[in-house]
Formats: sequence, C-alpha cells, structure tokens
Amino acid sequence: QVQLTESGGGLVQPGGSLRLSCAASRLTFSNYGLAWFRQAPGEEREFVAAITGSGRSTIYADSVKGRFTISRDNAKNTGYLQMNSLKPEDTAGYYCAAARATAILVNPNDMDYWGRGTLVTVSS
Repeated sequence: QVQLTESGGGLVQPGGSLRLSCAASRLTFSNYGLAWFRQAPGEEREFVAAITGSGRSTIYADSVKGRFTISRDNAKNTGYLQMNSLKPEDTAGYYCAAARATAILVNPNDMDYWGRGTLVTVSS
C-alpha cells in the first residue's frame, strides 16, 4: 500500500532551521500533489504549504510565507519542507499528505494519503 514517511523533526531554538522530508512509496509520485499540514496540541490541523505534482506551483499559509519553502524531487519520490526563522508558535506535529490531482489542494479532506507525522519543537 501507499506509504508516506516524514522525517527531520526535532528540537530547535527560535530562529533556527529544520528541513523535513516526506518519502513516498508505491505511488507514481509525480501524479500527486503534495501538502504539509501541522497540528499543535489542542488545536485543529492546519494547512502549511502545498506543491503541484510537477513542482511548478506552490502555495503557503500566511503564517509561514517567506520563512518556509516546499519542494520536491520526483526522481527520489521525496518532498521537502525547509523551515527557517522558526518561532515557538511553529511547534507542532507536521504531516505530509498526497492528493491525486493537478490542482493545488489545501483542504485536508481532499488528501488521499497521509504520513504519520514528525514532531517539531521550537524552544530555547
């Protein structure tokens, strides 16, 4: 079955950087748009960033625009989320998701597959 596996989370100080990876298996990766969501304790899951299957188009939540960059390497079946200038409010579980669509999808209900998440903690 299709698997999405996130990695790269951890503890980082405010202002620091992390790069999350999302490794996909058992799907034609380039046919799927990729998105990152996050969920903090007691909060709803929120959209972070998305990228089309080709990688040509991206979209970001206002809260991360200018600090986070989503990308993908279809040859490696892997997506990435580069997170710079991290803030304590970025602390959350981060989840990648894939949707078989040409358009960018940002609604979690439209995602076909989900990873199990990786925890990011921003604290001094």
